[in-house]
Amino acid sequence: MFRSNSTIQVENTNDFISFIPKKGYQKVFIFFPGAMVGFDAYAPLCRKIAENGYKSIIIKMPWRLPSYGYNKPKEMNFFQDSSKEYILAGHSKGGMMAAQFVYENPILIDKLILLGTTHPRDFDLSKSLIPIMKISGSNDGVADTKSINQNKPKLPANTKYVLIQGGNHSQFGYYGSQLGDNEASISREEQQKIILNSILSFIK
Repeated sequence: MFRSNSTIQVENTNDFISFIPKKGYQKVFIFFPGAMVGFDAYAPLCRKIAENGYKSIIIKMPWRLPSYGYNKPKEMNFFQDSSKEYILAGHSKGGMMAAQFVYENPILIDKLILLGTTHPRDFDLSKSLIPIMKISGSNDGVADTKSINQNKPKLPANTKYVLIQGGNHSQFGYYGSQLGDNEASISREEQQKIILNSILSFIK
């Protein structure tokens, strides 16, 4: 998973891990992990995204808390190449901080993807001009459907919503069960497949 091969170059630093297509790329996918979740839980998804032709970067958050590390991409000058398209995604609290990054830096990100999160809740992105997609699970006990619907006015009217029937919170990554979550009625592999296909369709 974390080794380079004939098609993917892996770069692993203290701040991020990136999967880079060796044949070149025009789009950069940046991912914020959920709070208290290791970056490696999202590596299978992000590597598959790279295998489809997009540079994919997982930000390693200080103390595994995205609220402390969400400005890292800007601090590390990830957006210097204006010829590239930048897609920002995040799961749970990582999704909250991805939304906040877009709120604070409206011209740096070209597309936003929110996974398993009720946010934005405390600020308004309804006037945002970039395409936004929110993916949720019907069995998610942490980011429940009712709360997600309550916060819909904080996102643009043309936001794309994907509801994974039977999906839960922890199966957005590869880690154990999470306090407050419900049991999924589909496999982790099936949920991950839907997430990947939804993201690839949205990026294209």
